[in-house]
Amino acid sequence: MELVQDLAQSFNKKYGEFFPVPKSILTSMKKVKSLRDPSAKMSKSDPDKLATVRITDSAEEIVQKFRKAMTDFTSEVTYEPASRGGVSNLVAIHAAVTGLPVEEVVRRSAGMDTARYKLVVADAVIEKFAPIKSEIEKLKMNKDHLEKVLQVGSAKAKELAYPVCQEVMKLVGFL
Repeated sequence: MELVQDLAQSFNKKYGEFFPVPKSILTSMKKVKSLRDPSAKMSKSDPDKLATVRITDSAEEIVQKFRKAMTDFTSEVTYEPASRGGVSNLVAIHAAVTGLPVEEVVRRSAGMDTARYKLVVADAVIEKFAPIKSEIEKLKMNKDHLEKVLQVGSAKAKELAYPVCQEVMKLVGFL
C-alpha cells in the first residue's frame, strides 16, 4: 500500500494530478502480531509455523497455535501492550475478529485465566474464518468457474487499463 501511495504521489508531483492516492481501509488493528513473538508482525514467511494463523488452517491447527501462543506468568487477561505483549496480542486479535472494543473483550474475560482465554480466542478466530474457508473450498471444487472468472476479470482489467495507460504515456511524453 505504501509503495502504491509513494508511486502515485511521485507521479502526480512530476506530471500533475492524475492518480488518486489510495487510502487504507483497515480495522483499528493495523498489524496482527506474531503468536510466538508479539513484538513482531505476524508474517506468512515466518519460519515458525506456530507464529501465523492462516485462513486455510484446520480448527485443530488454529487451536494448537493459540495454545502455544506466547503469554506471561500472570494468568489474568488484561490489555497492556507495553508490559504484557502476548496477552495484549490475544486481546487485540479477539477484538478484531469479534468486532468488540478491546475494553469489552477484557471485561468479558474477567476471571478467566490465559490458558482458557487462548481457547476462547481460537474459537472466535475459527468462527470468523469458517464462512471464508467454506467459500474457498467451494471455489476450489469448481475450477471451470474459477477459470471463467479469471478470464472475464482479465479482459475487464485490460479494457479499463488501456485508456489510463494511453493517458500516462501522453503525460510522460511517449505518445
